[in-house]
Amino acid sequence: MGGLMAAGCSSGGKPDGKRGEAGTAAAPTKAPTTAPTPSPTPTALDFTPDPKRAPKTEAEARRLALAVVAGPDAWAPGYVERTPHLSDPDYWPVLGATCSWETGPRPADVLASVTAYSELPAVDGKGVLRVAATVTVHRTASDADWEMASTLEEALRCPDQKLRDGERITGLMSLGNPFGVGGNATADDSLREGGSYLDDAVKGEQFYSWYQSRIGQVTVATAVKGAPGYSELNDGGTTGTSQAQVRALVTMLDRVKDELEVQS
Repeated sequence: MGGLMAAGCSSGGKPDGKRGEAGTAAAPTKAPTTAPTPSPTPTALDFTPDPKRAPKTEAEARRLALAVVAGPDAWAPGYVERTPHLSDPDYWPVLGATCSWETGPRPADVLASVTAYSELPAVDGKGVLRVAATVTVHRTASDADWEMASTLEEALRCPDQKLRDGERITGLMSLGNPFGVGGNATADDSLREGGSYLDDAVKGEQFYSWYQSRIGQVTVATAVKGAPGYSELNDGGTTGTSQAQVRALVTMLDRVKDELEVQS
């Protein structure tokens, strides 16, 4: 994921061999005497939290989560709200011992958590593409760090998971990138989880993608359940979903910084 956030494009070329107007060879270009100075690699996240702005109550945390969570506009044009659009305030998913997702009590270290559900409606022979964005506000940064570690462990413990009746994800693999590793220059920590998504109501196997990042005591995540007619990576057309997923994630990271950083 860090590579997707930080990747850019460049084009290069070489001399075209043109000759001068008088028919003589053009003068060779003089080689530079010094190498260009590379851009400095960031050594720390460009974010200074203000302890006075950190949420300390459930009400403060829920206000922040609602201000941060990505709705359809944060993904890309064409996305719309699903019904219901927001999760219940007390909703907390738990991966059980049988690798099935269940609803459990919200942990004591979590002040608030909000998930916003969006989708791309079926069009031009494509299926309904369902996505989600989640913001979780912990009591401390250490608590949020433990959530990141637990998420990484889930794919190792349960590479095949039941989401609900008729829906499951399989072949899950996860990769973590702390700040400065794998191109991650946007968060204290980040991870990506990917695999295959199967829905009994939809023919064929689709892709599944989960991105999650942490800034201080807040974690943000985006999830995409693939649908017919879509690919995860951009394929030269408009069917790739990774760009929209990263856009929604980075939008939430920027909002967290706006909510919690020291104001000049």
